[in-house]
Amino acid sequence: MISDGEILSMAFIFFARIIDVSLGTMRIILVSRGNRYLAPLIGFLEVFVWITVISTAIRSLNSWGGYLVYAGGFAMGNYVGMLLEGKIAIGYQNLRIITSKVVSALPLVLREEGFGVTTVDGMGMGGPVNIMYTMVPKRKVDKIIEIVKLFEPKAFITIEDVKSHHAGFLERRGFMDIFGGTSAKKK
Repeated sequence: MISDGEILSMAFIFFARIIDVSLGTMRIILVSRGNRYLAPLIGFLEVFVWITVISTAIRSLNSWGGYLVYAGGFAMGNYVGMLLEGKIAIGYQNLRIITSKVVSALPLVLREEGFGVTTVDGMGMGGPVNIMYTMVPKRKVDKIIEIVKLFEPKAFITIEDVKSHHAGFLERRGFMDIFGGTSAKKK
């Protein structure tokens, strides 16, 4: 029979592992985007939580159930970390939009919505194409895709993370735009 103290220890370990691994996920994302200031701070918190969890785990886990709780917290932490990254949407992304016909309205609409767009004429397998490039805060990607699907439902779109950027057209208005901008520091 499991005592109340063991149940509390297992619950602490499970939830602390979620926090620990979620912090680790965010730290890795910030490191990959070149953030030299926030990543170490999150790393400090991550290791502090991990040390607390591992010391509790070593003292109190004497069964397979405890090991499963520890591993389950790790797995759930990965899931929660990915959800957080999607919600916080740190950084910028490049979008390449390729349309199979000459499109004049789409770049104009994107510009009216406040996005910088560069267009290039190209030649695809089926003939002339229009290639549009834009870089936006990650949290605005869905809005651009929605606009593109409305005007050019068959457009081919690729999305790539931006590690750093220098100059160019970037609108900065709120805290998240500035926070996102700090994640794209040069080395």
